[in-house]
Order: sequence, then structure tokens, then C-alpha cells
Amino acid sequence: MAPFRYPQLYPIQHIPSRNPVLQKSSAVGGCSGMYQPIGPEIVPFKCKKTYVSPHKIFPGRLHFFEFDENIYGLPGIQRPLRPSTGIGEKGVYRPASRPVCGGETGTGECKLFSQSFGYGERGSGFRPKGEIQDFQKIRDRCLQSGTLFEDPEFPATDSSIYYSRSCHGAIEWLRPSEICSNPRLFVEGATRFDVVQGELGDCWLLAAVANLTLNDSLFYRVVPNDQSFVSDYAGVFHFRFWQYGRWVDIAVDDRLPTCDGRLVFMHSKHHNEFWSALLEKAYAKLHGSYEALKGGTACEAMEDFTGGVTEVYELDKAPSNFYRILHKAFERWSLMSCSIEPDPNVLEMELPNGLIKGHAYSITKVKLVEVQTPRVRGKIPLLRVRNPWGNECEWRGAWSDRSAEWTLITPEEKEALGLRFDADGEFWISYKDFMENFHRVEICNLNPDSLDDEPLAKTSKKKWEMSMYEGSWVKNCTAGGCRNFIDSFWMNPQFRIVLEDVDEEDDDDLCTVIVGLMQKNRRCNRKMGQECLTIGFAMYMLKNPDRLPKPLPKVFFQHNASVARSNAFINLREVSCRFKLPPGTYCIVPSTFDPGEEGDFVLRVFTEKRNHMTEYDEDIGLTKPDEEIQVQETEEEKSKDQEVKDFFASISGEDLEVDCYELQEILNFALKKE
Repeated sequence: MAPFRYPQLYPIQHIPSRNPVLQKSSAVGGCSGMYQPIGPEIVPFKCKKTYVSPHKIFPGRLHFFEFDENIYGLPGIQRPLRPSTGIGEKGVYRPASRPVCGGETGTGECKLFSQSFGYGERGSGFRPKGEIQDFQKIRDRCLQSGTLFEDPEFPATDSSIYYSRSCHGAIEWLRPSEICSNPRLFVEGATRFDVVQGELGDCWLLAAVANLTLNDSLFYRVVPNDQSFVSDYAGVFHFRFWQYGRWVDIAVDDRLPTCDGRLVFMHSKHHNEFWSALLEKAYAKLHGSYEALKGGTACEAMEDFTGGVTEVYELDKAPSNFYRILHKAFERWSLMSCSIEPDPNVLEMELPNGLIKGHAYSITKVKLVEVQTPRVRGKIPLLRVRNPWGNECEWRGAWSDRSAEWTLITPEEKEALGLRFDADGEFWISYKDFMENFHRVEICNLNPDSLDDEPLAKTSKKKWEMSMYEGSWVKNCTAGGCRNFIDSFWMNPQFRIVLEDVDEEDDDDLCTVIVGLMQKNRRCNRKMGQECLTIGFAMYMLKNPDRLPKPLPKVFFQHNASVARSNAFINLREVSCRFKLPPGTYCIVPSTFDPGEEGDFVLRVFTEKRNHMTEYDEDIGLTKPDEEIQVQETEEEKSKDQEVKDFFASISGEDLEVDCYELQEILNFALKKE
């Protein structure tokens, strides 16, 4: 839990309109002067003064304790609490969702995206056991002391490999210098052929890593090039991952799991190249262990490498213009992977055509290739695909390595394609054969910030525009369940989005919209039994938005059907869909399938043209006290307040920050004064 600062006190006017989120606290004795949300934050109320609103008299002066990097509790800033619906207790509040990128301004640019947080730094979303881990400070300290870094947050023990069992076999943690005589982070640069799968079932991760190497700008954001085994080597390396709206810098030591002197997990084809093995270790640390990486979808890793949003296509239901979608995605630097449905009885079974069932592949190029024959001349759509095993298991059909079809294209075309026929897991396949043999494609569309580096900005690649909000489903408050539960569906968070401009080169005058709903921190919490919730969303068109109440009430959903929705409610980290909609105003309602299921989420909307997005709810702000009705504190009350402030200062120190345990001590002291 992040620390907080002791805030100033502000009065707030209250208009009851939404379901309660605050209940009497059990953590601090259940006293009437202290409340906590049903969600994770703690917001104490101190009833000191009385203010008059148009609807009722409400006692309430807020002591705001904010548990995030966002600054609330200042005049003019959006409040983290909104009024209740009046169902249940009166005078209580619910949390508001938080805009992270885009919003009403309609711009996808956001400073938060280009900022990187250290592991454990306030705002990173992680709380270390020890000190905040800053790569530069760790390296400088180790160089000064002449020692090699040993990471206390991810030690070289069995617990870093498995959380459900002990290691079977002789696992030895070795540094690269103990594995080979001339270790290097990169050998002849980073390529997709540096990614070879080990004993861990994380081909989904390797498919994403292989795609990442295709773009230097994206790659060196994840794998910074300010580190090596030669200059300023101190046994520490760092990598950056996108986590729910922020980039987090993960530092790790370079001790790697080995067996008989060989790397057990991800490795390079070069025995002395270690960037891929260290990247996998940092990603394992991000999620708690190597075992936490077992099983997944490539879209999850692609999003963590780019901050993009992923669409999943079942190819038997793919739209007629699917090749155009693939080609457009490739033009926008989107990362893509594909797979074949697994055989429930055989793990990763090889088919006669050389493809592997239940295995993730990278799509590394989409290209219309010029074909020439004595009678026919034209273009044929091809895809370049790579198996992360990096071996001879490749497609054996038309356009495979050294197949007769390659005689139909010119030497110049072959050179432009970078054609190579090696047993490296990479092959070409026609679009027709691809659609007949693969079952699923995942496309990770990059957010604008993923493409804002100078070298990439000079290219002709196009960008998406994005808006993003964070929110929560809270039981009996904002966890209303899906549309099947009409009595509570309207309680879910609601978001308004305005689409103004149609796509370029769109003859139907429609807007492309990609909506992604992501639930937070589920993989990290697997060891605590938290699996993914079943989630989805629906979109409603608002024909007269200025005449509709905010938020939309139950009667609206009883008489209006959605114009777009997620294909299904499913228990994946993210559910996303692409729609073609006319310009207008829409309301997006994200939800779990069943009411009452609690969790945090991120809602992102990508469009080809700029969009305007905001939470569709009442606007709440702090108000100045009305001097005519303000009740003056007695000297006794002032004295008690000062005692609490003095006690806070004695606990917090000069930085005026405390952790959750110190907070409980302070709250207990304050309650004794009531």
C-alpha cells in the first residue's frame, strides 16, 4: 500500500443520488466517526461541521487519505468520491473512475505514459519488502562497494521459480560469467532468432518477445541499452513493462536458473547472449515467479511490452476484410500472433503439415508479393510466421522454405523480402492457407505513446488515438453485473465517448472504434486463488445526450438496446472488440457477468481519429464553506484536532508519509479523542 500525506480539511456539499460505498469501519473499532469503502481504500469521515445542500442537511468534513499517485483533495480537482444513489444509507459516497489518458480533451498524449516508475516507487503499483529499487542507484552502490547485486525481492531460491511446489532436480543459479567465458547482453544486435523456448510453458511470452525485436524503438523501451556485461557491470540489469497505464522499471540480478550448466528457461541461439533470459526473469519477477508465467495468451505479453490493446479474432468468424485488417495492423506497427486450437489429449502436437497445435506463433510480416509467370502476373497476399521454438518445425506447404512457388517471384522481390531458408522456425504461408490452418489471431494495437519516439515518428507508420480510464467494481455499489441483471446493471460505471470524425478512406462514413476492458493484477494473485473474473461490456447510443440524466438510470436500459458489445463475457485479462460506428455520442458500460464481483479495471478506447471520453456521472467538487451557516469549533475541539495532528507528525516524520500500519495507529489514536 502506498504512503499518504496528511491533507488539509475541506467541506463538501452532498447531493444523494447513487448507491452507498462507505460502511462503518471494523478495522478501527466500528466507531461512528470513521468509515471505510467496501473497496480497498480507506476514507475516514470526521463529522465536525454542518452544511446545507439543496436536498438535505449533511454533516461532513472530509479527511482525504489518497492511496495513489493522483492528487485529490485540492479545490478544482475532480473528486475520487461521487454522491450515493440514495439506496440504503444516506450521506455516503462511491469512488469515481480516474482518467489516465485522453478524456474530454480528446488527445491520446499523456505524460504518465512516458514516465517510468521504479519498482516500489509511489505510483508504480508495487510495494517492495525493502527499499525502492532504482537501477542506477543499485548499480552505483555495487560499483562503489565492489560487489555484485543480489536481489532480495526476487532471490535465487525455489520460491522464485515455483509457488505451488518445490523444484524437482538440481537447479543451480549461475551468473552468465559462470556459464560462459565471454557473456554479452547482445550478440550482433537483438533479433527474433534470439528467442528460444526452454522448459517453461510460456510460448505465449516468447511469441510476443520475438515480435518486439522487429521494432527497435519499442524494443529498447523494454530493454534499455544503458547496460552491458562490459561497461559498469555490477550484476544488475533492468527492463520496463507497461502495467495498467504506467511503465514500471524492474531491476533484477543476473543469477539465472541452470541445470548442468545450461539455461533452463528462455535463451538465445548464441550461448553467450543473455538479454532474452534476463528479460524473462524480470517478467517473472513482475508476476511473482516463473511458474506464474505458465499458460497465457500472447496478447497479454504484447500489451505489457507496448501498452497497446489487443483484438482476438476466431478465424472461422473473421470478417470478409480480415486481410485488410492484418495489413493495416502491420502498417501501424501492431504486434500479431496466431495459434491453432490445442488437442485436449496431446500437448503441442505436431501436424503432418509441420504446424503445432496449441502453440503460439508470431506474425512477423504481412505483404502483397508480386508474382510473375509466362501467362499470369499479379500480387498474392503472404504472411511471414515464426515458431518460437526456433527449430525445423515449420510449415511444409505452399510458399514454405525452398518450395517451388518461390521460382515465381523475381530476385529483386526476394531480396526486398529478406528471404532466408534456414531451420529457424520462420516460414512464409499464403493468406488462403493461413486462414485454413490457423484458428486464432491476436493483434496488439499500439497506443499513441508507444510511437512517440523521434526515430519512429519520422516514418510513415500511422498512429491510433486513445482514451483511458481506471475504475473499480465494488459490491453493493458499482458491481451491477451484466445486462441479464437489469435491476442492478445500471449501477455499473458508465463512460461517455463522442466520435466526431469518420475514418480516412472509409466509403461508409463510419468510425473505427476498438474498446478494451482489462482487469488488473489477476496473474500476480494466482497464488492467492484469485483467477480472472468473467467480464464484458456494452455500448449504447445517446441520441439526445444533453437531455439524459447522469448516470443513465435503470429505465434507460429497460427501453434501449445496445448498439455494440463484447462478443462474449469471458474470464481473460482483457476483452476487446473492433466496431464500425457512425459519428455520435455513446455510453460504454463495463461489467462483470455476475453482480457483486469485486475488482479493479482499465477501460481503453482506440480510434483512428480523435475521440472525447469522460465518465458519465454527476460532477462533484469541493465547495467553499458558507460563512453564514458555518459552525465554529470550540476550543476543546481545536485542542483535540491539534493533538491528532501532533501525533501524526510524530509518527510520520519530516516527509509526512505513513504506511498502512502507522495509519491504523493514527486512526485508533484519533478515535479515542472523539
